[in-house]
Order: sequence, then C-alpha cells, then structure tokens
Amino acid sequence: MGLKDLLQTKGSNLTAWDGATPPTNPLATKSSKLHANDELPGYSLDGSYTMEVTKDYNAYEDGVNNNIPMPGELDWDGRTPTILGKWPYNDNLPE
Repeated sequence: MGLKDLLQTKGSNLTAWDGATPPTNPLATKSSKLHANDELPGYSLDGSYTMEVTKDYNAYEDGVNNNIPMPGELDWDGRTPTILGKWPYNDNLPE
C-alpha cells in the first residue's frame, strides 16, 4: 500500500485533506482582490475589500492563526497606481 492509499484510508493528523487535492484559495487566483488589477484597487494598497480578503486569507489551512497584515501605506501622492508594467519603479530599473 502506497502513501496516498494510506492517507486516503487511514487519514493523517498532519493534513485535513488526507491525500486529496485541496481547493485553490481565491487569493491565489487572478480574481483575487488582495492585490490591485486593471479594474479594481486592492486590499494591499488601500484596504479595499477587507471583509472578502480577510475571509479568504483566514481560509488557508496551515495550522496557524492567520492574521492578515495591514495594507501598505505607499505614498502615491493621491494618484491611483497604474498596472501592468506602468508602476513607477519600472521607470527606474537598473541599467
């Protein structure tokens, strides 16, 4: 009997999934509201979508209490950052 068979029949105290593939957490997908995208601001910049992001963040099953970090306090001089290669630091890359 292989390890996967043992997990699926007897289970394990080290995982909630017992050999099955866990579902993908929404924060690990392109639809995540943790970070900004072309249409939406993101939690990491200004705290947008706090309740949804916190719920998804706390859904990670890694054996620890997952307290979501505070959004960054980046100084954008009141501007909304643009996305996809248009971030200000891309204008100052080393040569």
